[in-house]
Amino acid sequence: MAVPKRKMSRSNTRHRRAQWKASVPPLTPCPCPRREMVVPHRACAHCGLYKGRQVVDQP
Repeated sequence: MAVPKRKMSRSNTRHRRAQWKASVPPLTPCPCPRREMVVPHRACAHCGLYKGRQVVDQP
């Protein structure tokens, strides 16, 4: 098992961690008239449509 021989300095640790970036999720427009942006393969939170059919009742 690999074990570091020396302690990694704080600046090197932060420099390495600076590369850990969160990516923006891809968004697609909902087919409803409002055209809200929705994460693919999820029901629209605004109108409740998924693949063109109503799957969630909206109040």
